[in-house]
Order: sequence, then structure tokens, then C-alpha cells
Amino acid sequence: MIWELCLLFLAGGLRAVHAGPVRKPLKIEDNSSTQEEINLLIFGVLQFGNSLNHVYETTEAKLAKIRQMLKNHEETLRNFGVETEQAAEMKKQMKEVVQLLQEQLTEQQAQTQTMKEQMVSLEQDEDELKMKAERLETYLSNAVTTSIKQLQERAQEHSDVLQGLQHLIQLHKENIETQSNQLTKLQNLSEGVA
Repeated sequence: MIWELCLLFLAGGLRAVHAGPVRKPLKIEDNSSTQEEINLLIFGVLQFGNSLNHVYETTEAKLAKIRQMLKNHEETLRNFGVETEQAAEMKKQMKEVVQLLQEQLTEQQAQTQTMKEQMVSLEQDEDELKMKAERLETYLSNAVTTSIKQLQERAQEHSDVLQGLQHLIQLHKENIETQSNQLTKLQNLSEGVA
């Protein structure tokens, strides 16, 4: 296209020369100077065409680079959008996990409190049984009319019940310690996630 413009410009310039008024016959010196001017004009047009061609090519290359940069920026923005959505989803999931952990922690605390209350009650029952056993021993030592065999059997029964209660209290203590450890782990996990 640039070459076509150059040729059109050149043809227009030549036509202007021919369309001019008829001149007197020129001397050979004038004819050679006119030929030099035409040559210079053609050379200038060619130089101008080359310059336009160079500007066109460099502009096209720059536009291609700009298009590529825009494409890269669009891709980066698209990736940022995807990453933002993923981060929002992860944040939502983490909130749900924290809420679940807090609910479990509250439930564990309630269970621990219940177990502590049961343990206090069992300890009171144990104290009561100890007092009854002591009274029974006192009664046995003071009672002459009661048969020793019956008293020994009752004492053995009370002793067995007392041992059973002590074993049950020990199991409850171990259970409370286990729940306390689990509660501590849940609290640490909840603090770590938060």
C-alpha cells in the first residue's frame, strides 16, 4: 500500500510537470538540471516511502506487543479473580470449622461439668458409706446379742459395696481426666485455626 501511494505521488508529480504551460525550448543545461530535480524528487519520494514503510512496520510491532501485554494482563486478572474466589471459599470453610470446634468445645465443657458434679456426688456417697461402715464396726464391737457371723457378712457386703464405689470413682476420675485432655486439645486446635 505504501508503494502504491509513492507511485501515485510520483505520477501526480510527473503529471503536474506535463500539465504546466509550454515553455520555451530549454537549453541542455536546463534540461539536465530538471532531470536532476526529478531524480531528487523520485529519490525523496522513495526515501519517504521507505520511512513510511518503516514507521508502519514498527507501529505494527508495537501494537502486537501491546496486544500481547493486554492479553497477559487479562489472564493475570482472571487468575487473581479465581484465586480470590478460592480464598473466599476457604475462609468460609475455616469459619465453619471454627464454629464446629467451638460447639464441640462447649459440649465437652458441659460434659466435664456434669462429670465433676457426679464425682462430687460419688465422693459424698463414699464418705457416707465410710461413716456407716465405721458406725457398723462400732455397733458390731458393742453388740453382744447379734451373731458375729451375720455382722461379718454385713460388714463384708458393705466392704464390697465400698470397694465397688471406690472402683467406680476411680473410673470416673480417669474419664474426667481423658475428657479434660480432649477439651485442652480442642481448645488448642480452636486457637490454632482461629
